[in-house]
Amino acid sequence: MFPVIYSDEFLLHDTGDFHPENAGRLTAIRAALKSAPWANQLEWKSPTPVEARSPLPLMQLIHDRRYLEQVRLLANRGGGYIDGDTIICPRSFEVAMLAVNAWIDGVETAIASGEPCFVIARPPGHHAVADEGMGFCLFSNAAIAAYAALAQGLERVCILDWDVHHGNGTQAIVETNPKIRFCSLHESPQYPGTGHSSETGLHQNVLNLPIAPGSTIEDYQPLFEQKVIPFLSEFQPDLLIISAGYDANHADPLSGISLKPENYQLFTQYCLGVTRRIVFGLEGGYDYPTLGRSVVATIGACLQS
Repeated sequence: MFPVIYSDEFLLHDTGDFHPENAGRLTAIRAALKSAPWANQLEWKSPTPVEARSPLPLMQLIHDRRYLEQVRLLANRGGGYIDGDTIICPRSFEVAMLAVNAWIDGVETAIASGEPCFVIARPPGHHAVADEGMGFCLFSNAAIAAYAALAQGLERVCILDWDVHHGNGTQAIVETNPKIRFCSLHESPQYPGTGHSSETGLHQNVLNLPIAPGSTIEDYQPLFEQKVIPFLSEFQPDLLIISAGYDANHADPLSGISLKPENYQLFTQYCLGVTRRIVFGLEGGYDYPTLGRSVVATIGACLQS
């Protein structure tokens, strides 16, 4: 059985129907997975409730306490905007904390089984820096998950971000830690304007691969084979965390890259060659049909390998 960590509570982060990062994204993924030919091989697991395990101690290792309090108070007051793109609603703080718990559960699941799992949660996190949310993101889920893995006793953790946008928040948080390697493939120029190839981290633990608009799988494949997989493999990670954004698809409204959903099957196969202990966690992806098909391609590759 393939573990999928999900809760309907993630739909309660209400950004509105016209915001790109809305609850319909998860509804589309769930529908696609339930209609997949191997749907009976999925084990749907609820994340650990915040009441049962508060993620705050780990979050406070990553985020400024004043920022955490700012998000909590804004939600309690009925919501508002952190920036022009990033919305807080009355339930956002608790839902975002549950999303953090889901990513931590993903880490624990992968460690225990030695096999991959997928976290279908929102809000996303890879743009959130220590003291500020941005780009639809509230808390830095992937970075928190990496620190959770180290707290579990792992020595080496890799994060691969294949979202079309650079994971500026994740990089800013982990680039000082020699036990974590971060690799990002992202369209450039594109929001948030970071992720230059010259950025290598304090311990040569960062690899940024900017990709030109209009690029296809023919451009991605050699990067995976010649740069991404060697960078990850030589570190011999105990765990691989993937910021699985699917907005590099040709149909996605927020990017200029031209991947197809089936390309993520190939990406996943490459990653399984590094380790089978993988946590896939949802980031971007805003065209419902291709988003659902891309997640199906990812999990399908895991089941077929």
